[in-house]
Amino acid sequence: MAYLLSTGGAPRARLRELLSSAPPLVAPGAYDALSARLIEQAGFDVVYMTGFGTTASLIGRPDVGLLSGAEMVDNARRIVSAVDVPVIADADTGYGNALNVVRTVQLYEQAGVSGIQLEDQVMPKKCGHMSGKLLIGADEMVGKIRAAVTARQDPDLVIIARTDAVAVDGLDEALARARAFAEAGADLLFVEAPTSEEDIARVAEELSDVAPLVFNWAEGGRTPPLSLARIGELGYSLVIYPIGTLLAATTGIRSLLDTLKAEGTPASVLDQLPSFGEFTDLIGLPEVQQLEQRFAGS
Repeated sequence: MAYLLSTGGAPRARLRELLSSAPPLVAPGAYDALSARLIEQAGFDVVYMTGFGTTASLIGRPDVGLLSGAEMVDNARRIVSAVDVPVIADADTGYGNALNVVRTVQLYEQAGVSGIQLEDQVMPKKCGHMSGKLLIGADEMVGKIRAAVTARQDPDLVIIARTDAVAVDGLDEALARARAFAEAGADLLFVEAPTSEEDIARVAEELSDVAPLVFNWAEGGRTPPLSLARIGELGYSLVIYPIGTLLAATTGIRSLLDTLKAEGTPASVLDQLPSFGEFTDLIGLPEVQQLEQRFAGS
């Protein structure tokens, strides 16, 4: 039971093993502890904590830099506590300069995550598939990556360096930044929002020998929706699906509420929902009951 296990190095070592064994590794996005449990129960080996989904679920607002680092870390801690598989967490810009990145890495590591993602946008940042993004200087981001690598206590903590330069300064600048980030010690490189299969292929061709690569299969975003087989063929090591669970939950909730509004009760759609017993089972009631029996006084 994840919530009774101490956070430690084992999930981090497992993540590195998964990344090096059979790419591409698939990481669906979780926006809270429940969605993370569902991802694990569906048989996936890793969970990706989405900043877009975290913002939407916590405050019902778009991903435009409204959440603080503390709010993001708190969500990461809850997600880690809910599952046994490794969790990769969005850490946005690191919430400041290189000194802030040091503290951000420390807090995420204490929360038990196995990997974090840092990006080169100006604060407040925006979702990588929105317009109007601004970048910090490449040298400043190199310093932030170096700070992150130095700050981690567990060498197995994976540092993912993301650049949003494609939309701002073009693909050539994004590739140059990615190479610099790898030289600074980033474990994986994440070139955000290429807009054609040709650009996706070029990223892989020019960077796959530099460091393992992340592909963001952003549902409805600017990047073409390639098949998983094609992504693997190109050489990407990690594929994230950040908001599919959030969009699916939104569809399901809307449907239920439409029925409730029209009919006054949800009776006509109950057969489409998990039963009360099924739901309490999937969130761990049998485990809790076993603990009650184990620790009950004689």
